[in-house]
Amino acid sequence: MTSAKKQCALLLGLALYLFLLGNWNIAITDPVESNYALTAKEMLMAQNYLSPQIYGNYWYDKPIFFYWEVIAGFKLFGINEWGARFFPAMFGVLGLFMTYWFGYKLYNRRTGFVAALILGTSFEYWLIAKTVITDMTLFVFFNAALICFYIGYSHRQRNYYYGSYFFAALAVLTKGPIGILLPGLIVILFLISQRNYKELFHMKWLGGTAIFLLVAGPWYYFMYKNHGMDFINVFLGVHNVLRATVSEHPRDNVWYYYLGMFIIGFFPWVFTVPAMLKRYWQDRRAQLAVNSFWQRWGTFDTTTAFLLIWALTIAIFYQLMATKYTTYTFPYLLPIAVLVARSLVLRFTLVKRLVIGNVILYTILTFAVAIPYCANYSAKAVGHVVAQQVTAQDMVVSYGNYKTSANYYSGQLVYRIAKAEDIPGMKPSAMDWNNKNVMPLFAAEEVVEEPSVLAIVENRRMADFQQAVGGHWTTVERLPNYTVLRKQ
Repeated sequence: MTSAKKQCALLLGLALYLFLLGNWNIAITDPVESNYALTAKEMLMAQNYLSPQIYGNYWYDKPIFFYWEVIAGFKLFGINEWGARFFPAMFGVLGLFMTYWFGYKLYNRRTGFVAALILGTSFEYWLIAKTVITDMTLFVFFNAALICFYIGYSHRQRNYYYGSYFFAALAVLTKGPIGILLPGLIVILFLISQRNYKELFHMKWLGGTAIFLLVAGPWYYFMYKNHGMDFINVFLGVHNVLRATVSEHPRDNVWYYYLGMFIIGFFPWVFTVPAMLKRYWQDRRAQLAVNSFWQRWGTFDTTTAFLLIWALTIAIFYQLMATKYTTYTFPYLLPIAVLVARSLVLRFTLVKRLVIGNVILYTILTFAVAIPYCANYSAKAVGHVVAQQVTAQDMVVSYGNYKTSANYYSGQLVYRIAKAEDIPGMKPSAMDWNNKNVMPLFAAEEVVEEPSVLAIVENRRMADFQQAVGGHWTTVERLPNYTVLRKQ
C-alpha cells in the first residue's frame, strides 16, 4: 500500500470512529438540535421537501439543504438519533479529506495529512461532527468555495473559479446570504493585500453567476413565489439582519467571546499556536523592521497571507456582529489547522501522541459525558412516556421549560401554556426575536376546560403549574426533571 493510500485509510478510519461512535444513543437535545430534527421529521411525514415546517406550520429559520440531509438520514436509517446524526458525521469526514487535499496542493501530502489530523481531533470539530446543526455542512461548502478560489489563483487554473460559485451556492442553500458574502469579502481583501486587482477580471463572472443562480436560485424563487413577503421578512429580516444588529443573547456580546471559543474549540492544538507564532516572528524579524504596512505584509508568502486573511476576516466579522454564537467562527479552523500543520509537520511524534491522546479522550467523553449530558438536555424520556400514554382525545401541554424534543419523540403536538395576558406578547411579530416562538401557545386558564389533557410539567415549576392552571391532576409518571400528569 502506498503512503498516500495509508494516509487516506488512517484518516478515514479515524474520522468514522470519532464521528460515528455512540451516535445511536446520543439523544436529540434542546433547544437547537430538536428544531432541525422535528422540522425534518414533519417534512418527511408530510412528503413536503421544499418548505420547512414545524409544529404543523411553515417556518423560515434556515434554508433547505440541511433539512434534506436529515431527511435523507431518516429515509436510510429510520427516524432516530443515528439517522439524524449520520450526514453531519459524513460531512465531518468530507471536511477532513478536503483539508488533506488542500494541504497537499499547497505544500505536500505530509502537511495535508497533519493538517487533517489536527482539524479532526480539535474539540470543536469533533463536537460539531456529532451534532444535528448546520455548521459542519456550512464548514465544507464555505471553505470549499475558498479552496477552489485559491487553487485557481495560485496554480493559474482558473476553471477552479467555477467551483467557488458552485460551493458558495450550496453554502447559501445551507445558511443564507453569508455563504457568498463572507467568502467574497475574504477574496476581495486578499486581492487587495496582493495589489492584484486585475484578477477580478478573470474570475469567470458570467459562467460563475449562471452556476450560482442555477444551484441556489430555484429554491429561493420557489419560497418567494409560494410564501411571499412572509419568507423575506422572517428569513432575511429576522434571521439575518436582526442577528447582525440586535444581540439575541446580550450577555454574550463581549469582545473576548470568540477568543474564549477559540481556546476551547481548538483544544489541544491551541497550545501549539504560541510556538508557531514565535517561529513566524523569528523568521521575519529582520524584514518586520521596515515602516510600511504593505512591506511588513509582504514578508508573508502569498499562501500564508491568504490563510491569515481567511481566518482573521471570519473572526473579526463575527466579532462585529451583535449576536454571538459559539459556532459562527467554526470555518476558520481549517486555515488555522493548515498553518499549525506547517509548524508541526517535522514534529510528527508529537502530533501522533496528541492524536492518540485525543482519540482516547473523545471515546471517554462520548460515553461518560455526551450520552448522559444529552439525555439531561432532551425530553426523550418524557416524549416516550407521552407516546405510550396519550390517547386520540388528549391535548398535550407543557409548562415550564418548553422542550421541542418532546414533540419529536412523542409524535404529538405539544402546546406551550402561559397566562392568557402574556400570550399576545409572546407571539411572532415583525423584526422581533419573538419570531422564534413558533410553537403552539395555549392559555393556562383555559386548560381545565379541555375534556382530556396530558401535561408535561417541569418539576421545579409544579407549584406554579397548580396555581396557574388549577383543576385536579393525577401523576402518570415522575422523571428526574419532568412529571407527566393527566387531568382528572
